[in-house]
Amino acid sequence: MTRGARAIIALPDLGKEARRDPGARLDEAAGLAEAIGVVVEERLHFRIRRPRPATLFGPGQVEMIADSVRLAEAELVIVDAAITPVQQKNLEEGTKAKVIDRTGLILEIFGERAATSEGRLQVELAHLDYQAGRLVRSWTHLERQRGGFGFLGGPGETQIEADRRLIRDRMAKLRKELDQVARTRTLHRSRRQRAPWPVIALVGYTNAGKSTLFNRLTRADVFAEDLLFATLDPTMREIALPGVDKAILSDTVGFISDLPTQLVAAFRATLEEVVSADLIVHVRDISHADSDAQRADVEQVLKEIGVADAVMVEAWNKIDLLGPDEAEAVRAEAARREDVVVLSALTGEGVAALLACAASHLRKDAEAREIVLAAADGKALAWLHANGEVLRQQSDGETVKLEARLSDRAWARFRAGR
Repeated sequence: MTRGARAIIALPDLGKEARRDPGARLDEAAGLAEAIGVVVEERLHFRIRRPRPATLFGPGQVEMIADSVRLAEAELVIVDAAITPVQQKNLEEGTKAKVIDRTGLILEIFGERAATSEGRLQVELAHLDYQAGRLVRSWTHLERQRGGFGFLGGPGETQIEADRRLIRDRMAKLRKELDQVARTRTLHRSRRQRAPWPVIALVGYTNAGKSTLFNRLTRADVFAEDLLFATLDPTMREIALPGVDKAILSDTVGFISDLPTQLVAAFRATLEEVVSADLIVHVRDISHADSDAQRADVEQVLKEIGVADAVMVEAWNKIDLLGPDEAEAVRAEAARREDVVVLSALTGEGVAALLACAASHLRKDAEAREIVLAAADGKALAWLHANGEVLRQQSDGETVKLEARLSDRAWARFRAGR
């Protein structure tokens, strides 16, 4: 299977996604497919009252999918749900096309997008974990695949010939390599904490605009396109905040509904940057029809990795895509909350307000401290103004007495000579 392959998307409505709009769900599935160059010829939505163990869909629905495949001359059927190896095999026989499920599609994207060695290790581990249960029962399906990484191109001859024992051995080796990467990351993190500069992590649903916001805040050139999962590997840069002077901003992988459990586990090391952050900025696409459902999905993943109670600010992004009346209503709602900033990462509207809000949250636990400086120590005085809030300042010509509100981190850094 190559780029440009024609595909049919089949969305099984099992009644579990009542909070989601089927049209938006199909749009998202199409976006996932298009992210790896697949051409979506048709989108099908089926209500399923009783899931069939053999095919998930009913016989008539399988026949409709097969008809669509034939008419569109499609090579691929994407089932926007998790399916078992048996269901995958039977659907392939019934539709005469290759079938992958939502998990396989997301893993395919991750396999194509991972840029760092750590990202590639994590994706391969997730891929093997997913594929391990499908090797025997889907053997004929695998034999039809040819070379390349992932599911559309096939796992390659070495994967096809491998048995479960070899896969387990490879997975064990990958875990050891990732453990070493995690230890290195922990060392880097401990160095940053000794600095000590606060860490701000950007999180959010995929394609919410995190990387665009990251680029605007840091003047970086992180890959930012209107694509799902445009960013997979964490990127960190320094930024300046009002009264904070310097902070570390981290851009992370986007979350998605029904994120494969293999990927949540595999990317846990990457997401540790979120766990250790002093502040989390949840970037939301406020123009999206399923914005509230996406928020719930992100919060669920945060809960899974242990940061449900972290200090968080919501950045309601893409306000520029709303009409005047809708934008006004969104701004009015945000104004009633202290933890929400409305902005457009694309135009820059509201970005200064986000920085001020982030700085305010980082300084929230700061204490007022009495400090005496030599009058000639202008460097220290400037540092206190940049990294804290100077409440009172008095000079007698030789010394400067002041009261400054500083966080524990900033106070420790000041006492250590900055």
